[in-house]
Amino acid sequence: MSLPRSNYDPRRVCLNPFPVLNIGKHRRTIGIYLAGGLFALANWTFLDAAILSAHAHPPYDEPQLPAPVHVGFTDWVPGICSLLGMLIINLIDKDRVRGEEGFGDSGAVWRARLILFIGFALMAGGLAGSVTVLVLKYVLEEYAEQYTYYGYANVSQNVALMLSTIVLWISQSVGSEYEYNLSI
Repeated sequence: MSLPRSNYDPRRVCLNPFPVLNIGKHRRTIGIYLAGGLFALANWTFLDAAILSAHAHPPYDEPQLPAPVHVGFTDWVPGICSLLGMLIINLIDKDRVRGEEGFGDSGAVWRARLILFIGFALMAGGLAGSVTVLVLKYVLEEYAEQYTYYGYANVSQNVALMLSTIVLWISQSVGSEYEYNLSI
C-alpha cells in the first residue's frame, strides 16, 4: 500500500481533480446560452427528420412503391418525455433540493427531491424510448440509410436535450454575476 499524497483529501471522490475552467464572470450567461443552443439543436434535428419523412420519396428503382417508413407518433413520444423531464428538472428550486435557506419543512425537501427524480426518470425514459424506437423500427427492419436517419435524429434529440438540461442546471447553480461581496 502506498502512502497518500500530501495534497490528498479523504473526502474527495475522484483521485485526480477535475480541471478548473475559468471562463470569467459571465459563466452563468454563457451556460444559459449554451443550454439554449443545445435545446434548439435538439429540436431542429428531430424536426428536420420529421419534415424529411413527410416529403420522403419512394426508392429510385421502384417509383410505384410508397416510402417504407415515416416518422409517426411513436417517434414523437420519447422527445415529449424528455422535454417534460427537462421542464420539471429546471422548475425545481435548487435551494429546496439541498435543504438550505431554512425552509423548515423536511417534507418540502423530500417532495422536491421526489419531483426531481421524476424529471430525471422522464428524461432517462425518453432516451431509452428513442433507442428502442431506433432499434425496433429502423435497424431491425433494415431500411436504407435515408430512412434510418429518422431514428438517429430521434436519439440525438434526446441526448442533446439531456445535455442541455445538465448545462442549464449547472449554470443556474452558479452564483450570479450581479452578486456583490460586501465585506469590511
